This record gives sequence, structure tokens and C-alpha cells, in this order.
Amino acid sequence: MPPLLILLLVVMGVGVVGLIVAGLASSSSSDEVALRLEEFGSRSAPVTLEEIELSQPFSQRVIRPILEGLASFITRFAPANALEGAAHQLELAGRPYNWGPTEYFGVRVLSSLMLAVFAFLLLTVSGRPLPMRLLGTLIGLALGYLLPAMWLRSKIRRRQDEVIKALPDALDLLTICVEAGLGLDAAIAKVAEKWENELAMAFGRVIQEIQLGKLRREALREMDHNLEVTDITSFVAAVIQADQLGVSMAKVMRIQSEQMRIRRRQRAEEKAHQAPVKMLFPLVFLIFPAIYIVLLGPAVLVVMGSGVLGTI
Repeated sequence: MPPLLILLLVVMGVGVVGLIVAGLASSSSSDEVALRLEEFGSRSAPVTLEEIELSQPFSQRVIRPILEGLASFITRFAPANALEGAAHQLELAGRPYNWGPTEYFGVRVLSSLMLAVFAFLLLTVSGRPLPMRLLGTLIGLALGYLLPAMWLRSKIRRRQDEVIKALPDALDLLTICVEAGLGLDAAIAKVAEKWENELAMAFGRVIQEIQLGKLRREALREMDHNLEVTDITSFVAAVIQADQLGVSMAKVMRIQSEQMRIRRRQRAEEKAHQAPVKMLFPLVFLIFPAIYIVLLGPAVLVVMGSGVLGTI
């Protein structure tokens, strides 16, 4: 197998992946319309439609339309349950790159096709038989289709972990604001203004939905549905129950804050107990062999040089 051809295939694969990532990252801008309007207003002379089109980056002109066209074709044959599940998973992940289920399925299909073609070309150049090439192509298809889903699940776990870590401090601030005389909506708005994490963004969305006319309990339930965190579920249930029964919100916030601090301490203790078990495998397979080599290596070399092993 020529090394130059292998290097060329690897560069092509990396370039395709880079173009896909650039095209997806470009869709994450939430102020794209405002930027386009500002650019259009700053022009002194009128421009043609072609100049406006060519002023866009390559990812917007070429990559994104390809992804959208492929995704719209694929989603015609996708069941409604799969689209709803993908939309819910994207909500749990915080809508990365402002994706919808259509773009998400397009990315999965495109990545599977690219990996399949890359695997087939690589096995063909290496001179593998046809059954092995077909097997490698199928593996590339499956791997390319599963990688975006694995990435999305990791985004969901990171977001949920960030919400769990930020919740006790947010509840402390909520308790202070409510006991100081603010209403619950104003206290939630304070939390949304103070921090810039996932929990603050979720609270900000709750305030926006309330301002648009949605009931507070419905907005809180929607937040719980979009996070799927056990602590958020208990907090939302306590707030809704206190609101319906007329219980003092300050007492409820105080109790919830104390419970979240207790749970945070329990999680820290659980991770501390798990640390020795997690350290066992690096110790046995990485650290101990290095120690044995450093300690016993010189002795082994001395014994081999003395000729004792030859006499035995």
C-alpha cells in the first residue's frame, strides 16, 4: 500500500470532517439576522443579490444547504416517534448549534456515508478482499450513524451535571431573594441575571414564557421536562404544591435549599468512596509496572551481566 495514498486519504477524511464541523458551527449564531441587517445598512451603494450571496461564508453557501437538503430528504422516511425523540434529546442537550431534528438526522446520515466511503477506499487501496471491504463499509456506516448520537448523549450528561452542580447555589440565592420580600418570579429572574450557566438559561426561559402568558407551573414543568434532573423535579414539585396550597414560599425555599446542600455533600462523599476503586486500575496497569522497572531493572541488568544465569 503506497504511504502517499494513505496520507492523501487521511487528509481527505480530516478535511471532510472539518468542513462538516465548520458548517454546523456556523449555524450556532443567534444574531445572524441582526448582523446581516447591520451589514446591509452600512453599505453606501446598493448591491446585487449575487454580491450578497457571495458575501456569506463557504459553510453557509455550500455546506449548510447540502446538509439541509439531505436532512429534509431523510426525514420524509423517518417515523414521527423518531423525530419527536430526536427533538427531545436536542432539548435535553440545550439545542447545540441551534439544531432541529432535521439537521440532526442529516448530520447522522452524512457522517455515516463519509465514514463508509472512507473505510471502503482505505481497504481498497490496502488490497483487502471484497468481503472485508464490504464488512469495513458496513462498520463505517454503523459507526458514522452512532457517533453523533454518542456525542449528543455526552452533551446531555454534561448539561445535567452542570445543572446539578449549580442548583444548590441557585436555591440559596432564591431563598435570600424570597425572604427579602421578592416574589418567586422576580427571584428566578435574579438567578437568571446573576449567572451564565445552563441552569440560569433554563430559569431565564421560564421567565420569558411567563411574560408571554404561560402559567408559572406550566413553565416550570416545561423546564423540568427539558432537563430531566431529579433535583429539578423535586424542586418544581415542591414549588407547584406550595403555590396550590398557599404555603409560605420562603419556608419552601429554605427547606429545598437545605435538602440540596445535603444532597451535594452526599454526592461528594459518594465520589470520595469511589476514588480508591477508580484508582486501582491505573495503579496496577500503569504505575506499578513503571515502579518495578525502575526498582528491579538495574538489578536484572547486573545479574545478566555477571553471567550467573548462564551457569544455571
